Amino acid sequence: MQRREFVLGSSGTVLGLFGCYSIADAVPTAITEEGIDWYNVQQWGVEGRGFSETKSYFDRLPAKAEGVVRKAVWGLSLHSAGMSARFNTDSGDLHVRYRLKSGNVAMPHMPATGVSGVDLYGTNEEGHDRWISVSRPTAQDVKYKWATGIDLPGRDGRLYTAYLPLYNGVEKMEVGVRSGSRFAPMAPRKKGTIVFYGTSIMHGACASRPGMALPAILGRWYNRPIINLGFSGNGMLELELADLLGELDASVYCIDCLPNLVPDLVKQRTIPFFERLRKHKPDTPILMVEDRSYTNSPFYKRMRDRHAGSRGAFRSGYDTLRKAGDENLHYLKGENLLGGDGEAATDGSHPNDLGFMRYAEHYQVALDQILK
Repeated sequence: MQRREFVLGSSGTVLGLFGCYSIADAVPTAITEEGIDWYNVQQWGVEGRGFSETKSYFDRLPAKAEGVVRKAVWGLSLHSAGMSARFNTDSGDLHVRYRLKSGNVAMPHMPATGVSGVDLYGTNEEGHDRWISVSRPTAQDVKYKWATGIDLPGRDGRLYTAYLPLYNGVEKMEVGVRSGSRFAPMAPRKKGTIVFYGTSIMHGACASRPGMALPAILGRWYNRPIINLGFSGNGMLELELADLLGELDASVYCIDCLPNLVPDLVKQRTIPFFERLRKHKPDTPILMVEDRSYTNSPFYKRMRDRHAGSRGAFRSGYDTLRKAGDENLHYLKGENLLGGDGEAATDGSHPNDLGFMRYAEHYQVALDQILK
């Protein structure tokens, strides 16, 4: 085993076929093993970390939040949902190895590729991010060859994005390339961040792989960094989360919590939550999103009644806040988020990949008006 250093200089750029991207300040040090140069992603930084003062590097909430947010929220914040590592290389072979926090790599209704996989996208000749490969975890320690003999576009290499696991935490992660290959880490983007707060749907259930979660899709479409603060079963419009959200440098907040709230709680919490967030961010656009309809709700009146009650209370809160002078508050209706054919959810509630694409298309209509 040997160590290899590539001196890339201070914060520069990569220019070429795929545009201009900022090189990270950090000078990466590779550990070479069996013809592979391994780079620890923490050397240059992972995108999607909203807070730097965390107990563990890949946590989604700051250390100070422990004991402030509910225990369930804190536990879910240890998942790496929404995080990604970006790099440029001219290597034709690409590898990943990482250690998960939990050995429970899959769920009954969500595959290991989505729960615990690391998903690889590359930029094509037209400048679009396209899927290449995803790891297939079977245990807590994962070592996987993403690609071999991949087409190389030229001397400038290719830009890659690796999306981290949705429903598991990460202790350490390394990217591997053919020994001696050019490797340029891409600095995490900070400007223009879209911040998402919500439920298991926002968290990523039940995407087949991390790149198919709603925030990841929209991040690619808008070419912007995203922060995913979806907490499975626990997106409940809590004031503690409003305070934490208010610490983030967001270009827009997307608040999508209704699936975890019954109508009475929606009525109680909507106005206080958004008023608290406004104290921190008076001018930042906020998108309020209704709950999606259960795909089997045509068969259950109780489900339809819940949707109607939650949406009525939420819309009432929106109208009250707008009348009070909040002109940068926006609204997205939920009835058609999953379409009308009943095919877009894994279990009636959580979107499958088709569902997440439909979700994203509706979000895009609203965000186009906000982001312009």
